[in-house]
Amino acid sequence: MFNFFKKNDADIQRDVMKELKWDPSINSDSISATIKDGIVTLSGSVPHYFEKCYAEKATQRVGGVRAVADELEVNLQESQLRSDEDIARVAMDALNWDYQVPDGVKVSVEKGWITLRGEVDWDYQRSAAKYAVGSLFGVTNVSNNITLKSKSINAFDIKNDIEDALKRSSKSEGREIRVEVDGHEVTLSGLVDSLSEMEEARMAAWKAPGVSMVKDHMKLAV
Repeated sequence: MFNFFKKNDADIQRDVMKELKWDPSINSDSISATIKDGIVTLSGSVPHYFEKCYAEKATQRVGGVRAVADELEVNLQESQLRSDEDIARVAMDALNWDYQVPDGVKVSVEKGWITLRGEVDWDYQRSAAKYAVGSLFGVTNVSNNITLKSKSINAFDIKNDIEDALKRSSKSEGREIRVEVDGHEVTLSGLVDSLSEMEEARMAAWKAPGVSMVKDHMKLAV
């Protein structure tokens, strides 16, 4: 059986470009990928901010990829250009209409770059806010500076809950992912098979109540 994690840089480069072309949500015509020791650098341009996000996720799906440096630029089409005032107004509407985003999230826009600020209870709410505004016309980038409200937590219970969540995961089941909890910070370490498995483990840790930071010390199995 072919071992995805023994691919050389040329194999990874080929597979990354194939994956980018395969994904219908990405216009890959102006995207290039260079690889060094499994680290992929994406360069070129895309016509929308969300395509930049999708390109990074598609690259992470490729076996053998150890890390992704996303240097893609967003070159908006003429029909997508909007003033910062228009973007700010529509962004606030998008947040207000999204049931996952609580009140209190603030928006500022400069040259199409949206910055989000405020406090929420859960990481999924922070992610939902970024998703809600990232798909709007005229957006060139999103800085998500939303923070999580501090809660009192029991480190022992949080550790057990995260470990149980990882055991239930089809990607992480049987894997020796170690979980350490210090205050409101969770540190994940151990070996995983792919970047997508790393992301799933991080998401599981973020779902624990009271967690304000997840440190990723996981490594890819080679």
